[in-house]
Order: sequence, then C-alpha cells, then structure tokens
Amino acid sequence: MQVLQMQMEVGVDPAEVGRARRWARSRLAGSGIGVDEPLAETLILLISELVTNAVVHTGCPAVLRMFFPGAAGAAGPAAGPGAGTVRVEVADISARPPRRRCAKGDETGGRGLELVDGLADRWGWQQEGSGKRIWCEVDRRPAPARALPRWNSAFEPQHAVTNGA
Repeated sequence: MQVLQMQMEVGVDPAEVGRARRWARSRLAGSGIGVDEPLAETLILLISELVTNAVVHTGCPAVLRMFFPGAAGAAGPAAGPGAGTVRVEVADISARPPRRRCAKGDETGGRGLELVDGLADRWGWQQEGSGKRIWCEVDRRPAPARALPRWNSAFEPQHAVTNGA
C-alpha cells in the first residue's frame, strides 16, 4: 500500500500553531479529504493540540508529519487494517515525556492531551533519538461506538491508548 507523507518544520514561536493549521488544511484536499468534512476538522484540531504542546511545553523546534494511506495520487489499493487511517505525528528534540494535566474551571490550558485522547482512535508516544515523537491516528471509515477514554499507560514510553477497541 502506498502512503502519502507530508511534513513541515515548526519553530518555537506560538504563531507557528496557526501556520501549522493553515498548512495542514491546505494539504487535506490533495489527500482526498475535503476541508468541509468532519474528519478534516478533527485532524486540524488534533494537529493544533499536538503542535501547541510541542511549542509551549518544550521550547524546541518540531516536525509535523501527516500520513495518508491509499491517498489520492498514491498508487496501489487502499487495503488492509489501516487502509483508512490517517496518522499525525509531531517530533521534537525534547526528551521530556508528555504529561497529562487536569485543567480546573476557567483555566485556558491543560486540556490538550485530553482532547487528543477523546478525538483520536489511537494515540501514544515514543522516544526518538534524543527527543520524542507523539502520534495519533484517526480512522477514515466509521468506527463502532467508542467506550470512555482510557488513560491507562499512554504516558509510559512505547505505549499507546486505543479508544473504542
């Protein structure tokens, strides 16, 4: 199966979050996902949260990657268990693992990974060189009703959370 991969470098300026959203939105059409589809809005929100975490919590540059298996323009059939799965990754050079924060009341931050957990079908992180890569996946085909999100070991190295499985 062919996979269409796109990536952009993200600087440490908070304005990079908006630039990442605009960049991702402009790339969705080439992947066969219409910008007005609910999947597009979900992906843009996930990208926004992951890039925000990298910019705000690491102070390091990052790389945003999107993977579209069987995407328009990629040769080969879209077959197999992950054929309809879009993957988003943000890699940075900080070895600091992601940390769940519990926002209270009117706090404006601390909900990013909670949103990722609720919107993505799967997500996790792993060490990569001296840094890490945080990833999430969204299935393009309808999934069965999801169970409540589980936080069990997604914050441990080499672990992932799968929602609705």
